[in-house]
Amino acid sequence: MKIELIVPAVEENARVPNLALPILAALTPPDVKISFTDDLLTPIDLDRDLKEVDLVGITVLTKTALRAYQIADAYRKKGVPVVLGGIHPSALPDEAKEHADSVVIGEAEKIWGPLMEDVRAKNLKPFYRQEVPIDPKEIPRPRRDILPAKGYFPLDVVQVTRGCPFRCEFCSVRKFFGDTYRFRPISEVVEEVRSLSHRLIMFNDDNIIGNPSFSRELLQSLIPLKKKWIGQASLSGLREVENISLLAKSGCIGLLIGFESLSKANLVQSHKYQNDPAEYREIIDTLHRFGITIWGSFIFGFDDDDPSIFEETVAFAIRAKLFSVVFAILTPYPETSFYQRVKKEGRLVQDRWWLLERPEESAPHFIPKKMSGEVLRECWKKSWKEFYSFPSILKRFHIHYPPTLINRLVYFPFQLMQRRFTQKKIIEGRRRYRARLF
Repeated sequence: MKIELIVPAVEENARVPNLALPILAALTPPDVKISFTDDLLTPIDLDRDLKEVDLVGITVLTKTALRAYQIADAYRKKGVPVVLGGIHPSALPDEAKEHADSVVIGEAEKIWGPLMEDVRAKNLKPFYRQEVPIDPKEIPRPRRDILPAKGYFPLDVVQVTRGCPFRCEFCSVRKFFGDTYRFRPISEVVEEVRSLSHRLIMFNDDNIIGNPSFSRELLQSLIPLKKKWIGQASLSGLREVENISLLAKSGCIGLLIGFESLSKANLVQSHKYQNDPAEYREIIDTLHRFGITIWGSFIFGFDDDDPSIFEETVAFAIRAKLFSVVFAILTPYPETSFYQRVKKEGRLVQDRWWLLERPEESAPHFIPKKMSGEVLRECWKKSWKEFYSFPSILKRFHIHYPPTLINRLVYFPFQLMQRRFTQKKIIEGRRRYRARLF
């Protein structure tokens, strides 16, 4: 039996491996032949590149749903059965079923084996549902051998935890992973990290330091490995200098942090209680002193946002010397609390916006309270332009902080890449531009 596993692409995808399909490969019987395609690295020509296989499995995020459905429809027209899984099909299984023979709802570790048996028996069921959270001990080590040797950034991706202890209104993590925050055994994580060929690791957890006692034990265990790593972290775990010191000792060189807003009212309404804007600058400065680079995330369009929020946020990010930022327009992802709220309030403009060919051109997909949608969209573009302007790039370069590898070798090439991305993709909206966010 032959199966094809596919990661569909959108322009903003980063060139890092998606672990969902290597994990499925590890769960696949050894007599099944597996091929893998990352649509970002090798774009699929739907008229020519469809492989002769017995099953196609596609992992789907909301932002990749349209492309995933296009690929699935093309294979099904050739008579090849397709199974869809991931966050988006789990949120909207009936929609996904319109484009698939079968839909996996929830985590797949216990589902994939029975599904493979059903494929052999030509008895594929329409839905496979995982009702309870997976015990992290049952998560296998991903089969990285199915990944292409070239095209990705020179790093290895590792997952340590699943879920998040927080309940942000706009986030889809809780819908997929449930109300639990689960940890893989640290000994297994350490052995996996030790076995990897790259010195740089990316932990793709939603919050690598979400549990204080677990994260301290994990970070202590990473120190002897002498790896460098980047990941995502919440501000709640960064208030203590001792925690930041331990991050640095463990090899952390960069963190993606969701600041989201400078307005406490916005953060309270969105249930992001772990953030306090009054603490932002002190935490940022402490991270910088320990040589940890910061990728910041900010969201525009909260109910308390008026047109002054854009200039205020950009100025803050420049003064704080953030290495990079992602400015996002608040988005009603399906089945999130925010989606349900704006729909109930009659402010949802486009229900299935993810099926639009260019959803960013019609964003926001809801009606903001203190500005028009057009003002929000245009000021969002201006914010990107200002942050990656030449004056901003020079102001944000660290002269007095430790001369980290990122600061010495990566800073200016990365800033110029992001400046090109901003101009072509955000401001001009060119669809085929190929720069990628790291």
